[in-house]
Amino acid sequence: MTRFFISIIAAALAGCGVETATTAATAAALKKQELEQSKKTLEQAQQKIGQAMEQVQQSQQSREASGQ
Repeated sequence: MTRFFISIIAAALAGCGVETATTAATAAALKKQELEQSKKTLEQAQQKIGQAMEQVQQSQQSREASGQ
C-alpha cells in the first residue's frame, strides 16, 4: 500500500514538472514574439525617421536653390 501512495505522489510531482516546463516554453515563445514585434517596430521607426530627414534635406536644398 505504501508503494501505491509513493507511486501516486511521484506521478503527481512528475505532472507538475511537465506543467512547469510547458509554462516556461509558452512564456519563452511569447517573449520571442514580443522581441520580433519590437524589432519590426524599431525598423519602421528608423525608416520613418530616415524619410523625415530626407524631406528636411530636400526642403533645405529647395530653399537654398530658390534663394540663389
